[in-house]
Order: sequence, then structure tokens, then C-alpha cells
Amino acid sequence: MTKIDNILARNKYSVSKTPSVVMAEMVLKIKALRKQKSYSQAELAERSGVSLGSIKRFERTGKVSLESILRIAHVLGRLQDFDTVFHYDNLMERVRKKFDKD
Repeated sequence: MTKIDNILARNKYSVSKTPSVVMAEMVLKIKALRKQKSYSQAELAERSGVSLGSIKRFERTGKVSLESILRIAHVLGRLQDFDTVFHYDNLMERVRKKFDKD
């Protein structure tokens, strides 16, 4: 059983996700996308500029730099998925400005 499998197994019945679970799920999704594109780990490393060792470590443990994960996402055509991370909705500020003008 890999570290990723252990993380998911330990949190199987948890109501809310932990950072470890989010990381493990991301590993599984990225690995599935890599395989869907028929990329080997070595090919993904070459295309992304991320070392093969980093790709292997990421798929085994989930550990990788933010820059590397963004490079991998770019190669897999999923960089736009990060546009909504930490999205800030300024709706209330826009409403307040409308009323402040009057």
C-alpha cells in the first residue's frame, strides 16, 4: 500500500477533507490524466521540465513544489483549473460601491 493509499484509507469515513486527502486525490487525478494522454513518467518529466525523480516522488508521496505542479498541469492541459483556487468574489464590494455613489 502506497503512502497515497494510506492517506485515503485513513480518511475514508471523514466528513471533511484534510490537506493530506486533497493532496492524495490530486495525485490520483494527475496520474489518471497522465495515463489518459499515454505519457510515461519520463515523458511527462521531459515535456514539463520537472525532473523524473520529482514526478516519481509526487506520484508516490504527493510531495512536489508548486512550480512543478503548475508545469505538470500545463502539460496536461489543466492549468486553467488553478484559476478558481482561492477565488475571491468581490460581489459585496461592488454592491457597496453602488450604494456609496448615491
